[in-house]
Amino acid sequence: MADFPAIAHVAVTVSDLERSTRWYRALFGADPVLDEDERAGGFHHTVFALDGGQLFGLHTHPGGVKGGAFDEHRIGLDHVAFACRDRAELESWVRRLDDLDIQHGGIVDAHYGSGVSFRDPDNIALEFFAPPQSA
Repeated sequence: MADFPAIAHVAVTVSDLERSTRWYRALFGADPVLDEDERAGGFHHTVFALDGGQLFGLHTHPGGVKGGAFDEHRIGLDHVAFACRDRAELESWVRRLDDLDIQHGGIVDAHYGSGVSFRDPDNIALEFFAPPQSA
């Protein structure tokens, strides 16, 4: 059996595609690589290419279920974490969040690593995460 494959992409459903596209464009520092309106299929999606060949998609589903802001306590997604090589890279992302006026919880250290949590315009929980520092 081959090694389990890496995650190729993550797609989140957003309430306002234009607002979320602007927000993620600023966070990622890049323009989307795909903006596809599939009205016949009932959805619209915008996709960003991240380092390592990963894709991050924003989806809307017109006429879909309306349920307010994201809540990780419901069944489904809890959060999405973006990998940082080390604490220095994590600290650089904290500065980037500050520069973008994105509220966050500061760096939290644990035995399994360090992370900083923040939320997108739909309250979707996001995190930058670095492995524990070696002693």
